[in-house]
Amino acid sequence: MLISVVVPCYNEESVIGRFHEHLTRELAVIDHDFEFLYVDDGSKDRTLSLLKQLAESEPRARYVSFSRNFGKEAAMLAGLRYASGDAVVIMDADLQHPPELVKRMVELHAQGHDQVIAKRTRDGDRVTRVLTARAYYRLINRFVDVELVDGVGDFRLLSRRAVDAVLELTEYNRFSKGLFAWVGFPSVTFEYENAAREEGRSKWTFGQLLNYGADGLISFNNKPLRAAVYLGLLLVSVAALYAMWIVGSAAVNGIDTPGYVTLLVVITALAGVQMVMVGVIGEYIGRIYYEVKRRPHFLVQSTNAVPAAAPRDRMGDPMRDRMKDLVR
Repeated sequence: MLISVVVPCYNEESVIGRFHEHLTRELAVIDHDFEFLYVDDGSKDRTLSLLKQLAESEPRARYVSFSRNFGKEAAMLAGLRYASGDAVVIMDADLQHPPELVKRMVELHAQGHDQVIAKRTRDGDRVTRVLTARAYYRLINRFVDVELVDGVGDFRLLSRRAVDAVLELTEYNRFSKGLFAWVGFPSVTFEYENAAREEGRSKWTFGQLLNYGADGLISFNNKPLRAAVYLGLLLVSVAALYAMWIVGSAAVNGIDTPGYVTLLVVITALAGVQMVMVGVIGEYIGRIYYEVKRRPHFLVQSTNAVPAAAPRDRMGDPMRDRMKDLVR
């Protein structure tokens, strides 16, 4: 059995050599064939040149280099398209995903699991980060159509049929954690201790994490739009009750001096609610805007690999055939 190891890379020159050495050492005890597929996501350091050197010295190594930085989601998608293995392992190059766990993944895959998922513990994380993560996952799982688990990320093994299923999902705005959960198939999860980063700092800024969290909330449901309807009905009901109270009070006590402060607060609150709802609608419209453009997820400037899976028509084969019939 051939197993592909997909590794997205962005400015990893300080650690990529040690990562590959550690990975090959751990995989040497596994009785399977391996290929290493490194995806350079528009790095600005010497990552690409080091990957080219690695590909020259290691026959099993492949690399794909983007024309610019397209993001980790695009890098993982490229890795899945170029991977030719019967199973694919996705992991980061910073050694926070321990290579020694690949052996356990392969063993669990042999037991019939299409997805073998590594779930990291929160040991060693700051208390604020732990509480924030727990609150986020508790909130998001009330809205999304799939279950997202705290500590579960991209570090996992996918069978070939699971990879093919993920590649069938051609949306432009990708939230892989949700896509992996959406495709389903028999899965198993095991925990591992959080490993410290070998070099440098996280590439994720607070703003990027915030946007990523919003992607997870919006990508798999339309409940925020439905919430706008419920909120509107609630406000109409409150306004009706308030109007009844004003009429009743005027009938009993006579007309009082109009409440300037109350009126100002109500107008401001309603304006704020309206702006929030317009923002939510705008988020969905913006996603539609990017989807209908049908731009590629990434552009490759150099590679020594051949795609194992060609990208399908973003409209889907049935829709494309129907359009051809209409043209005729």
